[in-house]
Amino acid sequence: MSTSSADGPDPGPAEAANGPAVSRGEFDALFEAVRTWGRWTPADRGAWNRVTAERVRRATDAVRSGQVVPLALPWNTVPGPDNPRPALHHMTDLGDVESPEPATHKDFIAADYHGKAVTHLDALCHVAYRGQLYDGRTAKDVVGAAGARFGAVSALGPLVTRGVLLDLPAVLGIRWLEPGLAVHAEDILAAEEAFGVRIGEGDALLLRSGQTRRRADLGAWDPGAAAAGLHVDAVPLLAERGIALLGGDGDSDVRPSPVDGVHSPVHALVVAAMGVPLLDNLDLEALSAATARAGRHAFLLVVAPLNIPGGTGSPVNPVAVL
Repeated sequence: MSTSSADGPDPGPAEAANGPAVSRGEFDALFEAVRTWGRWTPADRGAWNRVTAERVRRATDAVRSGQVVPLALPWNTVPGPDNPRPALHHMTDLGDVESPEPATHKDFIAADYHGKAVTHLDALCHVAYRGQLYDGRTAKDVVGAAGARFGAVSALGPLVTRGVLLDLPAVLGIRWLEPGLAVHAEDILAAEEAFGVRIGEGDALLLRSGQTRRRADLGAWDPGAAAAGLHVDAVPLLAERGIALLGGDGDSDVRPSPVDGVHSPVHALVVAAMGVPLLDNLDLEALSAATARAGRHAFLLVVAPLNIPGGTGSPVNPVAVL
């Protein structure tokens, strides 16, 4: 991750901001290197098995002021380049139905949430690589029209652990990372040093690129075509540290993908190989400001997905408690 000088030469193909390019063979070797299949029981909780009751108790040590910071985007019902299938919200009862008092008001919501506009959690059944889900389960055997029989969001339950925010634009003194810029392992290490924090086993790592701020200032674009995010060469560091959850204000993948023939390589490595659930489309602007004021970047993170049997994920409203 770097910012180019206006006076410097334009990067050539080998120096593209989302690079270096990774061959399919190199990617497959990386998949095998970070794979944790067969490590945990129950397997469909994957890396979340790292978060024991003792880790949850220790995570509460990060709470000092008691400030609660919500991390979800507003429910987005407006079509746009980043929201081709808008969420639904309409009223079903305006209190005008004849019935005994009191009157009630009711509404309906729905969303095709696995996109770029709804804050959501990806369960382990959401991502398959080479036809296999995490732990080697064959996707076509365990995922069908009625949902998933392995790796569903209902197997995870509420997620509570220590969260760590790495505010990447703050490290560089800029407002946001430009779409298409890759974040590498050395960038994560530099952010840890800048903020005096270290990612540990069982932690939830949240990476801020500033995408939400950029959208507010410049308008929407298609983040499926261009987005700041992790390069695959950062994943071995996350595997070594033993994270239990990964999230960001995008979907964690740099786009365009640097891996030939794999459109979401970080999803494949983190979910399908490592068994780590993902948090996509967070709003990290308020948390960025709160951690800067507090001078610390670790906090208690609480994520409560809906209890959807067989669900591939869930819309969520995570909260950080400082």
